[in-house]
Amino acid sequence: MADELCLDLCGSYLTLDSGFDCQSNKYQIEFSGLIPVIKPNMRGLKNQDKINLKLDEFALVQEVYLERYKIERCFAWEDTYRKLVIRYEKLQSTFMGFKYLAYSMINFRSFFK
Repeated sequence: MADELCLDLCGSYLTLDSGFDCQSNKYQIEFSGLIPVIKPNMRGLKNQDKINLKLDEFALVQEVYLERYKIERCFAWEDTYRKLVIRYEKLQSTFMGFKYLAYSMINFRSFFK
């Protein structure tokens, strides 16, 4: 899709959940020219050295993953507003107005806690 839009994504980050944490996924992402940012999944790991190695690798890109988490949280807050989840509005400008109102309410809520 990026090729169709003439976008060069080489060197960009691709963030995924820990469910996608496996070597084959990381190799495919790196082969595509992207940088994988996948939270480590410790399932089945009992060797402390392997756990430390995974955590050390993730520490290098943890800031990028935290930004993804902020965005995901914002989408979750947006889902609390029914008018935005089920799009009743036919006009784009009206829908965007409700979206801006919801984001304003989200921001006000965080300021007044």
